[in-house]
Amino acid sequence: MNQIINNTQEASMKVDNTSHPGRTAPEELVPSRYAVRIGEIDVLVVSDGVLPLPTAMLGHNADPAARAAWLGDMFLPQDAFDWALNVVVVRSGEQTILIDAGLGLDPDLNLPRAGQLMKRLAAAGIDLASVTDVVLTHMHMDHVGGLLVDGVKEQLNPDLRIHVAAAEVKFWESPDFSHVSMPAGFPDALRAAAKRFSKDYQSQLRLFEDEHEVAPGVVVTRTGGHTPGHSVVRVASGNDRLMFAGDAVFAVGFDHPDWFNGFEHDPEEAARVRVRLLRELAATGELLVATHMPFPSVGHVAVDGDTFRWVPVFWDY
Repeated sequence: MNQIINNTQEASMKVDNTSHPGRTAPEELVPSRYAVRIGEIDVLVVSDGVLPLPTAMLGHNADPAARAAWLGDMFLPQDAFDWALNVVVVRSGEQTILIDAGLGLDPDLNLPRAGQLMKRLAAAGIDLASVTDVVLTHMHMDHVGGLLVDGVKEQLNPDLRIHVAAAEVKFWESPDFSHVSMPAGFPDALRAAAKRFSKDYQSQLRLFEDEHEVAPGVVVTRTGGHTPGHSVVRVASGNDRLMFAGDAVFAVGFDHPDWFNGFEHDPEEAARVRVRLLRELAATGELLVATHMPFPSVGHVAVDGDTFRWVPVFWDY
Protein backbone atom coordinates (compact mmCIF):
# COMPACT_ATOMS: atom_id res chain seq x y z
CA MET A 1 0.00 0.00 0.00
CA ASN A 2 1.22 3.45 -0.85
CA GLN A 3 2.38 5.25 2.26
CA ILE A 4 1.69 8.97 2.31
CA ILE A 5 4.29 10.79 4.38
CA ASN A 6 5.48 14.12 5.63
CA ASN A 7 2.63 16.45 4.77
CA THR A 8 4.12 19.88 5.13
CA GLN A 9 1.61 21.34 7.56
CA GLU A 10 2.11 20.27 11.16
CA ALA A 11 -1.02 18.60 12.52
CA SER A 12 -1.11 21.06 15.39
CA MET A 13 -1.02 24.16 13.18
CA LYS A 14 -4.15 26.29 13.31
CA VAL A 15 -5.18 29.49 11.61
CA ASP A 16 -4.92 32.34 14.12
CA ASN A 17 -6.14 35.76 13.04
CA THR A 18 -5.53 37.33 16.43
CA SER A 19 -2.99 40.14 16.50
CA HIS A 20 0.16 39.26 18.44
CA PRO A 21 2.75 42.03 18.78
CA GLY A 22 6.17 40.94 17.61
CA ARG A 23 4.93 37.75 15.95
CA THR A 24 5.48 37.38 12.20
CA ALA A 25 2.41 36.14 10.33
CA PRO A 26 2.89 33.00 8.24
CA GLU A 27 3.56 33.79 4.60
CA GLU A 28 1.10 31.16 3.37
CA LEU A 29 -1.83 29.62 5.23
CA VAL A 30 -2.37 26.75 2.79
CA PRO A 31 -0.04 23.83 2.07
CA SER A 32 2.03 24.00 -1.09
CA ARG A 33 3.78 20.62 -1.04
CA TYR A 34 2.72 17.07 -0.35
CA ALA A 35 4.93 14.01 -0.03
CA VAL A 36 4.28 10.44 -1.10
CA ARG A 37 6.52 7.40 -0.79
CA ILE A 38 6.48 4.98 -3.72
CA GLY A 39 8.34 1.95 -2.42
CA GLU A 40 11.90 3.21 -1.90
CA ILE A 41 11.35 6.35 -3.99
CA ASP A 42 10.36 9.72 -2.51
CA VAL A 43 7.89 11.84 -4.48
CA LEU A 44 7.08 15.44 -3.56
CA VAL A 45 4.23 17.29 -5.29
CA VAL A 46 4.89 21.04 -5.24
CA SER A 47 2.37 23.72 -6.18
CA ASP A 48 3.61 26.38 -8.59
CA GLY A 49 0.46 28.36 -7.84
CA VAL A 50 -2.67 28.81 -9.92
CA LEU A 51 -3.37 30.09 -13.41
CA PRO A 52 -6.71 31.86 -14.05
CA LEU A 53 -8.12 30.92 -17.46
CA PRO A 54 -11.47 31.17 -19.28
CA THR A 55 -13.69 28.15 -18.67
CA ALA A 56 -14.13 27.65 -22.43
CA MET A 57 -10.57 26.28 -22.35
CA LEU A 58 -11.96 23.16 -20.66
CA GLY A 59 -13.75 22.01 -23.78
CA HIS A 60 -13.89 24.33 -26.74
CA ASN A 61 -15.63 21.65 -28.83
CA ALA A 62 -18.35 21.14 -26.21
CA ASP A 63 -21.90 22.47 -26.32
CA PRO A 64 -21.77 25.64 -24.18
CA ALA A 65 -24.85 24.48 -22.28
CA ALA A 66 -23.19 21.15 -21.45
CA ARG A 67 -20.05 22.95 -20.32
CA ALA A 68 -22.10 25.33 -18.16
CA ALA A 69 -23.92 22.36 -16.62
CA TRP A 70 -20.65 20.63 -15.74
CA LEU A 71 -19.29 23.78 -14.16
CA GLY A 72 -22.49 24.13 -12.15
CA ASP A 73 -22.31 20.52 -10.99
CA MET A 74 -18.72 21.15 -9.85
CA PHE A 75 -19.62 24.42 -8.07
CA LEU A 76 -17.21 26.30 -10.34
CA PRO A 77 -17.68 29.79 -11.79
CA GLN A 78 -18.99 30.07 -15.32
CA ASP A 79 -16.52 32.60 -16.69
CA ALA A 80 -13.03 31.78 -15.40
CA PHE A 81 -11.45 29.65 -12.70
CA ASP A 82 -8.03 28.81 -11.31
CA TRP A 83 -6.09 25.97 -12.88
CA ALA A 84 -3.68 24.29 -10.52
CA LEU A 85 -0.02 24.16 -11.53
CA ASN A 86 1.69 21.09 -10.05
CA VAL A 87 5.34 20.05 -10.30
CA VAL A 88 6.94 16.89 -8.94
CA VAL A 89 10.33 16.22 -7.34
CA VAL A 90 11.49 12.59 -7.29
CA ARG A 91 14.40 11.18 -5.31
CA SER A 92 15.59 7.80 -6.58
CA GLY A 93 18.94 6.52 -5.35
CA GLU A 94 21.52 9.27 -5.78
CA GLN A 95 19.39 11.26 -8.22
CA THR A 96 17.07 14.18 -7.53
CA ILE A 97 14.72 14.66 -10.46
CA LEU A 98 12.55 17.71 -11.13
CA ILE A 99 9.59 16.86 -13.34
CA ASP A 100 8.56 20.06 -15.10
CA ALA A 101 9.56 23.51 -13.90
CA GLY A 102 6.41 25.60 -13.58
CA LEU A 103 5.39 28.85 -15.23
CA GLY A 104 8.14 31.20 -14.19
CA LEU A 105 7.57 34.93 -14.21
CA ASP A 106 6.44 36.40 -17.54
CA PRO A 107 5.66 40.07 -16.78
CA ASP A 108 3.64 40.47 -19.97
CA LEU A 109 1.01 37.94 -18.82
CA ASN A 110 0.29 39.46 -15.38
CA LEU A 111 -0.13 36.16 -13.51
CA PRO A 112 1.06 37.01 -9.98
CA ARG A 113 -0.35 33.88 -8.30
CA ALA A 114 1.64 31.53 -10.53
CA GLY A 115 5.39 31.06 -10.82
CA GLN A 116 5.85 30.15 -7.15
CA LEU A 117 8.01 27.06 -7.69
CA MET A 118 11.47 28.37 -6.90
CA LYS A 119 10.55 29.88 -3.54
CA ARG A 120 8.55 26.79 -2.64
CA LEU A 121 11.43 24.46 -3.51
CA ALA A 122 13.61 26.58 -1.24
CA ALA A 123 10.98 26.38 1.52
CA ALA A 124 11.03 22.59 1.14
CA GLY A 125 14.80 22.56 1.62
CA ILE A 126 15.55 21.59 -1.97
CA ASP A 127 18.72 23.24 -3.23
CA LEU A 128 18.64 23.76 -7.00
CA ALA A 129 22.28 22.66 -7.17
CA SER A 130 21.24 19.23 -5.85
CA VAL A 131 18.93 18.56 -8.82
CA THR A 132 20.66 16.04 -11.08
CA ASP A 133 17.95 15.71 -13.74
CA VAL A 134 14.98 17.59 -15.13
CA VAL A 135 12.27 15.77 -17.07
CA LEU A 136 9.94 17.85 -19.21
CA THR A 137 6.53 16.44 -20.08
CA HIS A 138 6.49 19.06 -22.86
CA MET A 139 7.75 22.55 -23.59
CA HIS A 140 4.72 24.72 -22.92
CA MET A 141 5.60 27.82 -20.95
CA ASP A 142 3.98 26.58 -17.72
CA HIS A 143 6.36 23.59 -17.77
CA VAL A 144 9.68 25.25 -18.68
CA GLY A 145 9.20 28.82 -17.43
CA GLY A 146 10.75 28.24 -14.01
CA LEU A 147 14.07 27.48 -15.68
CA LEU A 148 13.94 30.88 -17.39
CA VAL A 149 13.61 32.95 -14.21
CA ASP A 150 16.57 35.31 -13.77
CA GLY A 151 19.32 33.72 -11.68
CA VAL A 152 17.98 30.16 -11.79
CA LYS A 153 20.35 28.76 -14.40
CA GLU A 154 23.33 30.00 -12.40
CA GLN A 155 22.14 28.01 -9.36
CA LEU A 156 21.71 24.74 -11.25
CA ASN A 157 24.30 21.98 -11.37
CA PRO A 158 26.42 22.55 -14.50
CA ASP A 159 26.14 18.81 -15.18
CA LEU A 160 22.33 18.92 -15.06
CA ARG A 161 20.64 16.62 -17.58
CA ILE A 162 17.34 17.77 -19.10
CA HIS A 163 15.31 14.92 -20.61
CA VAL A 164 12.74 15.77 -23.26
CA ALA A 165 11.33 13.93 -26.27
CA ALA A 166 13.13 14.68 -29.54
CA ALA A 167 9.74 15.19 -31.21
CA GLU A 168 8.99 17.98 -28.74
CA VAL A 169 12.15 19.93 -29.51
CA LYS A 170 11.54 19.47 -33.23
CA PHE A 171 7.94 20.69 -32.95
CA TRP A 172 8.94 23.98 -31.32
CA GLU A 173 11.29 24.84 -34.16
CA SER A 174 8.12 25.73 -36.11
CA PRO A 175 5.06 25.11 -33.92
CA ASP A 176 1.56 24.61 -35.32
CA PHE A 177 -1.17 26.49 -33.45
CA SER A 178 -3.94 25.84 -35.99
CA HIS A 179 -5.98 23.52 -33.73
CA VAL A 180 -5.64 25.27 -30.36
CA SER A 181 -8.09 27.67 -28.71
CA MET A 182 -6.02 29.91 -26.45
CA PRO A 183 -6.55 33.39 -25.00
CA ALA A 184 -4.87 36.24 -26.84
CA GLY A 185 -1.18 36.56 -26.12
CA PHE A 186 -0.58 32.95 -25.18
CA PRO A 187 0.65 31.64 -28.56
CA ASP A 188 3.31 34.35 -28.77
CA ALA A 189 4.34 33.78 -25.15
CA LEU A 190 4.57 30.01 -25.69
CA ARG A 191 6.70 30.43 -28.81
CA ALA A 192 9.03 32.86 -27.07
CA ALA A 193 9.46 30.69 -23.98
CA ALA A 194 10.18 27.53 -25.98
CA LYS A 195 12.65 29.35 -28.22
CA ARG A 196 14.51 30.85 -25.28
CA PHE A 197 14.54 27.54 -23.40
CA SER A 198 16.03 25.67 -26.39
CA LYS A 199 18.70 28.34 -26.77
CA ASP A 200 19.63 28.61 -23.09
CA TYR A 201 19.73 24.88 -22.33
CA GLN A 202 20.69 23.32 -25.65
CA SER A 203 23.92 21.79 -24.33
CA GLN A 204 22.12 20.09 -21.43
CA LEU A 205 19.30 18.48 -23.40
CA ARG A 206 19.18 14.68 -23.41
CA LEU A 207 16.74 13.71 -26.16
CA PHE A 208 14.85 10.42 -26.33
CA GLU A 209 12.56 8.95 -28.97
CA ASP A 210 9.82 6.95 -27.26
CA GLU A 211 10.93 5.85 -23.79
CA HIS A 212 13.83 6.47 -21.47
CA GLU A 213 14.80 5.35 -17.96
CA VAL A 214 15.91 8.48 -16.13
CA ALA A 215 16.76 6.72 -12.86
CA PRO A 216 16.00 3.33 -11.28
CA GLY A 217 12.21 3.07 -11.27
CA VAL A 218 11.66 6.38 -13.10
CA VAL A 219 10.71 6.04 -16.77
CA VAL A 220 9.52 8.77 -19.15
CA THR A 221 7.35 7.73 -22.13
CA ARG A 222 6.24 9.84 -25.06
CA THR A 223 2.46 9.86 -25.61
CA GLY A 224 2.00 12.70 -28.10
CA GLY A 225 -1.42 14.30 -28.39
CA HIS A 226 -1.26 17.43 -26.27
CA THR A 227 1.94 18.25 -28.14
CA PRO A 228 3.84 15.89 -30.47
CA GLY A 229 6.44 15.15 -27.81
CA HIS A 230 4.18 15.22 -24.75
CA SER A 231 5.31 12.56 -22.27
CA VAL A 232 4.26 10.97 -18.99
CA VAL A 233 6.54 9.81 -16.20
CA ARG A 234 6.00 6.51 -14.39
CA VAL A 235 7.51 5.89 -10.96
CA ALA A 236 7.67 2.30 -9.71
CA SER A 237 9.27 0.65 -6.69
CA GLY A 238 8.24 -2.58 -5.00
CA ASN A 239 4.49 -2.95 -5.38
CA ASP A 240 3.86 0.80 -5.61
CA ARG A 241 3.22 2.77 -8.78
CA LEU A 242 2.56 6.43 -9.63
CA MET A 243 2.09 8.22 -12.95
CA PHE A 244 2.73 11.91 -13.49
CA ALA A 245 0.52 12.54 -16.52
CA GLY A 246 1.48 16.12 -17.30
CA ASP A 247 -1.26 17.70 -19.43
CA ALA A 248 -2.79 14.45 -20.68
CA VAL A 249 -5.46 14.60 -17.96
CA PHE A 250 -7.59 17.53 -16.78
CA ALA A 251 -10.36 17.58 -14.18
CA VAL A 252 -13.12 17.69 -16.79
CA GLY A 253 -11.54 14.75 -18.65
CA PHE A 254 -12.98 12.15 -16.28
CA ASP A 255 -16.60 13.05 -17.10
CA HIS A 256 -15.91 14.24 -20.64
CA PRO A 257 -12.69 12.70 -21.97
CA ASP A 258 -13.70 13.70 -25.51
CA TRP A 259 -13.74 17.44 -24.76
CA PHE A 260 -10.86 19.31 -26.34
CA ASN A 261 -8.65 21.39 -24.10
CA GLY A 262 -7.68 24.75 -25.58
CA PHE A 263 -3.94 24.08 -25.26
CA GLU A 264 -3.99 20.79 -27.19
CA HIS A 265 -2.16 21.03 -30.51
CA ASP A 266 -3.71 17.76 -31.74
CA PRO A 267 -6.97 17.56 -29.76
CA GLU A 268 -8.30 14.38 -31.37
CA GLU A 269 -5.11 12.47 -30.60
CA ALA A 270 -5.00 14.05 -27.13
CA ALA A 271 -8.48 12.63 -26.41
CA ARG A 272 -7.38 9.16 -27.53
CA VAL A 273 -4.29 9.38 -25.33
CA ARG A 274 -6.39 10.55 -22.39
CA VAL A 275 -8.81 7.63 -22.63
CA ARG A 276 -5.98 5.12 -23.00
CA LEU A 277 -4.11 6.43 -19.96
CA LEU A 278 -7.25 6.64 -17.81
CA ARG A 279 -8.16 3.06 -18.69
CA GLU A 280 -4.63 1.96 -17.86
CA LEU A 281 -4.72 3.76 -14.50
CA ALA A 282 -8.12 2.30 -13.64
CA ALA A 283 -6.88 -1.21 -14.48
CA THR A 284 -3.64 -0.99 -12.49
CA GLY A 285 -4.93 1.03 -9.54
CA GLU A 286 -1.74 3.08 -9.49
CA LEU A 287 -1.66 6.66 -8.26
CA LEU A 288 -2.15 9.58 -10.63
CA VAL A 289 -0.71 13.08 -10.38
CA ALA A 290 -1.26 15.63 -13.16
CA THR A 291 -0.22 19.22 -13.73
CA HIS A 292 -3.64 20.82 -13.68
CA MET A 293 -5.57 18.60 -11.27
CA PRO A 294 -6.43 20.35 -7.98
CA PHE A 295 -3.47 20.28 -5.59
CA PRO A 296 -2.12 17.92 -4.33
CA SER A 297 -3.47 16.01 -7.31
CA VAL A 298 -2.84 12.57 -5.81
CA GLY A 299 -5.52 9.98 -6.41
CA HIS A 300 -6.83 6.97 -8.26
CA VAL A 301 -8.96 6.48 -11.38
CA ALA A 302 -12.10 4.36 -11.50
CA VAL A 303 -14.20 3.40 -14.51
CA ASP A 304 -17.73 4.81 -14.34
CA GLY A 305 -19.71 3.34 -17.23
CA ASP A 306 -18.42 4.97 -20.41
CA THR A 307 -16.56 7.63 -18.46
CA PHE A 308 -14.23 7.77 -15.45
CA ARG A 309 -14.23 8.83 -11.83
CA TRP A 310 -11.49 10.65 -9.91
CA VAL A 311 -10.88 9.23 -6.41
CA PRO A 312 -8.57 11.54 -4.44
CA VAL A 313 -6.50 10.00 -1.68
CA PHE A 314 -7.26 10.80 1.93
CA TRP A 315 -4.66 13.26 3.14
CA ASP A 316 -2.18 11.81 5.63
CA TYR A 317 -0.41 14.15 8.04
